[in-house]
Amino acid sequence: MKAARFDYHRPADLTAALTGLGAAGGKPLSGGQSLGPMLNLRLARPAALVDVGRLAELRRVEERADGVLYGAAITHAEIEDGAVPDPTGGILPAIASGIAYRAVRNRGTMGGSLAHADPAADWPTTLAALGAIIHLTALTGPRESRVPDLIRGAFDTTLEEGEIISGIFVPRLSPDARWGYRKSCRKVGEFAEAMAAVLIDPPRNIARLVIGATETRHLVLEGRDIEDSAVLDAALAGIGIAADPARARLFRAVVADALSAAQTSHVSA
Repeated sequence: MKAARFDYHRPADLTAALTGLGAAGGKPLSGGQSLGPMLNLRLARPAALVDVGRLAELRRVEERADGVLYGAAITHAEIEDGAVPDPTGGILPAIASGIAYRAVRNRGTMGGSLAHADPAADWPTTLAALGAIIHLTALTGPRESRVPDLIRGAFDTTLEEGEIISGIFVPRLSPDARWGYRKSCRKVGEFAEAMAAVLIDPPRNIARLVIGATETRHLVLEGRDIEDSAVLDAALAGIGIAADPARARLFRAVVADALSAAQTSHVSA
């Protein structure tokens, strides 16, 4: 099947892109690794595509004392290859290297993954656990959001008409931070059936467990309760997973592995 007819625009700057989105009623295009197949299957039929993948405003990288602000169009491969600074001591490159296949990583972007909001994708779960702050821009002005507030369900976000993700700020972890990440896939490169990310950063008073690959929004547990099996079971029951014994066992196993890794794995200095 081929995509339905659409107009294509490649604006010179972010303001022109936002103006084009509003005027054309179109959809932003960056790496196109999720949008392209949706177009070909006619699951998405925008009147226009506004290509934002080469805009300087979305390709910037700003290193700060407390973290790094990435432009939304930075690719998975650039993170994997260390072409941009990493405030997490190796977490971001490790996650990027496990996304799909290299051909996808060469074009896919962090911002595009968040905007697509597939609950089984790696970046939403990872960035929620890291406490990333998402920068959004519209002609009416900028705003910020955390991942759990941006993604309200599977393929469903709080992005408003004419608004795009312009950047992602990832906080710098302390030297004492510990991290665990596990996902279960049928084969390498596929989306996960279950996934979990754990961040324990005592100097910053953070203990956070994020569970992805659900059929709804991510589960975020914080504080001492992240290792409480009763709390986990209640959370899984709240989104219907506990009703499927096999699926519940898979999620419990993935969470247990992530928690175990976080107890022993310190991030790099």
